Amino acid sequence: MTIFTSEFIDETTLDRYNRAGFGHPVGMGDRPALLIIDVQYRTTGTKPRPFDEAIKEFSTSVGDVAWDAVQNISALLKMFRENGWPVLYPHVAPKKDFDQGALGSKVPSIMQIADYGYDFVEEIAPQDGDILVPKRHPSAFFGTPLASYLVQAGVDSLVVTGCSTSGCVRSTVVDAFSYNYRVTVPEDAVYDRSKIIHDVNLFDMSQKYADVQPTQQVLAALEFKTPAPSAPGS
Repeated sequence: MTIFTSEFIDETTLDRYNRAGFGHPVGMGDRPALLIIDVQYRTTGTKPRPFDEAIKEFSTSVGDVAWDAVQNISALLKMFRENGWPVLYPHVAPKKDFDQGALGSKVPSIMQIADYGYDFVEEIAPQDGDILVPKRHPSAFFGTPLASYLVQAGVDSLVVTGCSTSGCVRSTVVDAFSYNYRVTVPEDAVYDRSKIIHDVNLFDMSQKYADVQPTQQVLAALEFKTPAPSAPGS
């Protein structure tokens, strides 16, 4: 398995983590689930645009890098649906004045997002059988029934995708790790508005909380998993 690194991670940092024994890969279990976090038009924009153009539509859009991630999420989603594995969509619902909370105070512009910005990106939108998990905070576990859904489905590992790498993805990964799930983060199926922040958070997650690798490697690993009994043709 490739260990994630980046031009932003210096040799001293790599050496210190290696000497401390961090970053050991753990792999996936036999019953994976796919989380698609906040892949809504408010984070991608309604079409690929450079960042400076994208934020004119939605202040929370990260620009065209999101659409590269959408293509990779689509490939993962196809495999999960073909194998009958659980697919869950943690997402933020439209925010109203009474729902400002701490995030609305910290990032006031998030309160101005038009309702259509909360629609799921069509290319990877939920279908019948997928599970919607509305959330009010960064972690998909906090104040939601996500853990109960995973227990009911017999899930033992998670593939976490979506937005943002440093925010909702990271907080969900840390909580999943805290529940003793094996966690995989496809590095090119998550996205953020800054490549530095994206890479540094991926590196830190790869050293402490998750296996971080390209989507193609994740797909290759999933090919060896047994489809769920309810999957067509199983």
